[in-house]
Amino acid sequence: MIQSLCGAFVMVIDDDDDLRETIMEVLQDNAHRVVGACNGQEALDLLHGAKRLPCVILLDLMMPVMNGRQFRVALMNDPELSDIPVVILSAHANIDEVLDDLSVDAKLSKPVEIAPLLALVNQHCSEAEAKEQALTL
Repeated sequence: MIQSLCGAFVMVIDDDDDLRETIMEVLQDNAHRVVGACNGQEALDLLHGAKRLPCVILLDLMMPVMNGRQFRVALMNDPELSDIPVVILSAHANIDEVLDDLSVDAKLSKPVEIAPLLALVNQHCSEAEAKEQALTL
């Protein structure tokens, strides 16, 4: 069984290499362990092979191979992965309509501002750490 406790571990899924790498660097500079994937299928493969799950996934919607919508549906249908919080990062003009039937924890518009991104990631990692402490008591 995969440990669900994050230890400040974040997954960034975006097909834009420069953006993904930039977000990963910012998170690493703020004491987060980070893994990146360029599409939903790569991310699912990484998650299924992981020893530890991320406390939050930052997810682009428009990607090749498996887009963000398809990834989110696959995640929701997988009992081991369905509880991972997901934050959508998108430049989509009608983001609320696109996300209407998907359960996501938050959304940020591209270009992404660093302060709100870090606040969301820190919130989810803090919640995961609180759950970890409660389980060890």
